[in-house]
Amino acid sequence: MTETGIRSDRLSAARAIELQQLRLAVAACDCGSFRRAAEALSIKHNVLSRSIGQLEFLVGASLFDRSSGGIKPTLAGRAVLRIARLILEQVDMLVDTGRSGGRGDTGHLVIGFYTSMSTGNLRATIAELKKLLPQLELATMERSRLRLMTALRNGTVDVVISPGRLPSKDTRSLLLWSERILISLPQDHCLAAREIIYWTDLRNEKILLSEYDPGRELEDLLISKLVRPDDRPRLERHDVSRGIIKSLTSMGMGLSLVMESDIGASFAGLVYRELQDGSGPSRVDFHAHWRDDNENPALKRFLDLLAERYPSPPPALGE
Repeated sequence: MTETGIRSDRLSAARAIELQQLRLAVAACDCGSFRRAAEALSIKHNVLSRSIGQLEFLVGASLFDRSSGGIKPTLAGRAVLRIARLILEQVDMLVDTGRSGGRGDTGHLVIGFYTSMSTGNLRATIAELKKLLPQLELATMERSRLRLMTALRNGTVDVVISPGRLPSKDTRSLLLWSERILISLPQDHCLAAREIIYWTDLRNEKILLSEYDPGRELEDLLISKLVRPDDRPRLERHDVSRGIIKSLTSMGMGLSLVMESDIGASFAGLVYRELQDGSGPSRVDFHAHWRDDNENPALKRFLDLLAERYPSPPPALGE
């Protein structure tokens, strides 16, 4: 077959794939069984099975290994399902945006973040915004930095609050607050008796990191504080949320780095201690990011509130 013919076949298959087929495949994966997924969706088992079979034919690969105990995604299936989830999420955002615009609703704001809201400035700022604008339709979105920046560029999120600056030529940013970095450790750990722990004290420890954000910021900070590899603790990465990392830490499987805003949600068996170097506490700056061409009045009100609460320091002489 010629290259043109291959492209034509792929295009035809892509056009034939339906969103419902993707939704049913994702539901089946989440339920671990065609039968359970069909029951949860209140559809017939054979309808779901036939739809997934059609999707497998169109993508040219088996998505699931079937057995009497249920289903398990194949290697190809995991890749297809990951993309399917992204597609469905973007379609849902598209529909929500269309409905909001159709209502002529200018009092709608979407705030994206990938940090904790259990305590701290982000929580306090959003609470103040709702107090100032009680009729505001406010939505929050917790995603990875990559997906948040994609959402910001395509207009499905109005503003992103993040630790560190997210580089993008299409957005503006505002320096907000900074948070201390703390070490989380079991209450019976030998270091728990200290009020302050130094980065060098972590040399012989194991640090648990989440693969999700803001794990990268925390790892980069650790490496910057302990430049020599021999001085660094062992790093163990887990494909789990920050909450599960806390659970693993409380079980004595290692220590973990957290931001100050993470400690609002108490967790049995854990204590938090400040991390310092010779200059004092270690901190991470937070920034707001938004598109300059976003004319949402609610965004302007929110940015005004941020600028009022967190005024930027004056530039140093000579700058």
